[in-house]
Amino acid sequence: MMHMLHNFRNYHGRDAAPYQVMTWGDPAVASTAARLKIAVGIATAGRREVLTDTVLFMRNQTRPPEEFLICPARAEDADVDILRQACPVLEVVSSPVGLCRQRNALMAASKADVLVFFDDDFLPDDDFLVEIEKLFLAHPDVVIATGCVLADGGPGAGIDMGTGLEALRGAGPNRAPDAVSPVYNAYGCNMAVRLDTVRRYGLLFDERLPLYSWLEDVDFSREIARHGRVVKGARLRGVHLGTKKAGRSPGRRLGYSQIANRVYIMRKGNMSPSGALRGGLWNLGSNLIKSLRPEPWADRRGRLIGNLAGLWDLVTGRLDPTKIEKM
Repeated sequence: MMHMLHNFRNYHGRDAAPYQVMTWGDPAVASTAARLKIAVGIATAGRREVLTDTVLFMRNQTRPPEEFLICPARAEDADVDILRQACPVLEVVSSPVGLCRQRNALMAASKADVLVFFDDDFLPDDDFLVEIEKLFLAHPDVVIATGCVLADGGPGAGIDMGTGLEALRGAGPNRAPDAVSPVYNAYGCNMAVRLDTVRRYGLLFDERLPLYSWLEDVDFSREIARHGRVVKGARLRGVHLGTKKAGRSPGRRLGYSQIANRVYIMRKGNMSPSGALRGGLWNLGSNLIKSLRPEPWADRRGRLIGNLAGLWDLVTGRLDPTKIEKM
């Protein structure tokens, strides 16, 4: 534990002060002005050390959550002893493997008003939960909200923790306007859900989008959008490391999902035909071109094979997102 804290202090470039901001689980630290019960939920797979660093970092939140839930795909994906030392209110939720299944388990386990889904490598600014509470109190018609990603390693090679922290520091004090703007979907690495809406209408992430659940954030956002507004909060800031480690789907599976999931979501009415076509062609073209000289962190050839398998199944009427579970 002390070794990990020492390494993390080096990331911050300062002493142990971040770990003295609060002690989660102590009612005295909760703001007396808090009017919503807020939960943090993290679904994780194969990134044990990344998860630990993220939870340690999140002790900087100036408004602690009433619940902190993690749902590891496997028991070995979370160092629960260290996490509970850092966060006494932490609860471990069990679920079958698969991001949608894990997110559903987190929603079922939470008794909060708002559940904030963070990826296991998302670094929220210190006031993120303060601003979440303000947003959901000020806008009762908002059912899901997402923030402004200051740096995103997801589409590329990923960002290391030190670089991510530098991006947060470089952004300076939060002077963004207290405003929200409509968006088509929340970004899965950081999205806050009003759970009263989820419970009232029996909403779930679609478990027919298995494993990494490509585009599950789009599908769920459009489902919940039938009952309220989907927005981006200008004062919600953070960095998505986009860590390229174990837990992600192999290239062939991901490539198949890039075709199958889009078509499936389109057929449900949660994506336009033009959007599905543009996205599928973009992925196919990108994987085709980059397979000639693939990046070291991406299995482009595997993705291309998966794309082609998905297109063949589409033509032959056998397209099924769950097929990747047998690949």
